[in-house]
Amino acid sequence: MPTEHEKFMKLALKQAVLAFEEGEIPVGAVIVHRAKVIGKGYNQVQKLNDPTAHAEMIAITAACHGLGAKYLPDCTLYVTLEPCTMCASAAKWAQLSAIVFGAYDVKAGFGVYTQKLFSPKTQIVGGVLEQESRKLITDFFEELRAK
Repeated sequence: MPTEHEKFMKLALKQAVLAFEEGEIPVGAVIVHRAKVIGKGYNQVQKLNDPTAHAEMIAITAACHGLGAKYLPDCTLYVTLEPCTMCASAAKWAQLSAIVFGAYDVKAGFGVYTQKLFSPKTQIVGGVLEQESRKLITDFFEELRAK
């Protein structure tokens, strides 16, 4: 039986597959409030010609619109790849209570730069369905190199 984190990470993985299918780096995100998805997104940097159109940014915007609020204090972000510093900062400013991610990003994840970005109250959980998340990214770049 999957854990709650695995359940929602699987939904984020579905978003990542959408990105993969559109030729975007396959990262997906969902935001959960009281066991309900209130925002979702996937990378759309190429599609929108926007370097800020990361999965997390799109999911945060959708969640804020869905709740009609600028802060998300009782919400959890599930994302398939460790957030970059831009997305981690956005999560901080949105006051998310938790961030759960799949694969670690040893080149550009927030952990490379700082562990002190978040409030000590913010729960950070990494490595949830890490293999599935990493495989999507690895497959994407292998396909890209083969072209």
